[in-house]
Amino acid sequence: MSRLLIKLIGLILLFLGLYFFGQNIIFVSGYYSFFYRSLPATGSVLAIMSGIFALIFFPRETGNFGWILLGIGIVLVFLSGGVILRPTSLWSFAVAFTAMSLGFKLLNQGRINL
Repeated sequence: MSRLLIKLIGLILLFLGLYFFGQNIIFVSGYYSFFYRSLPATGSVLAIMSGIFALIFFPRETGNFGWILLGIGIVLVFLSGGVILRPTSLWSFAVAFTAMSLGFKLLNQGRINL
C-alpha cells in the first residue's frame, strides 16, 4: 500500500479511538451565585487558551511553558467539576484504546508489528 493510504488509515483509526473515548466524557458548565466558585472554570479556560497560543505561535520562545499551562488547565477543569465521566464497558475501552494505539503506530511508523 502507498504511504499516504497507510497514514490516512492511521489518522482514521486515531480519530475513531478518540470518538469512542469521547462518548463517555461530558463537559458541563453551570451558573454560580458567587464569583469565587467560577474561578477554577475561568482559570482552566484561560490556561488552556494560553497554553495552546504559546505552543502554536511561540514554540521556541516559551519552551515547556505552554505544556505546563495546558496541564494546569486540564487539572483546573477537573477541579471545577465541569467534567463528568460516565461508566464505560471494558469492551468499549478496549476498542477505543486499540484503535488509538494502532492509529498512532501507523502514523508514526507506517506499519504494525504484531
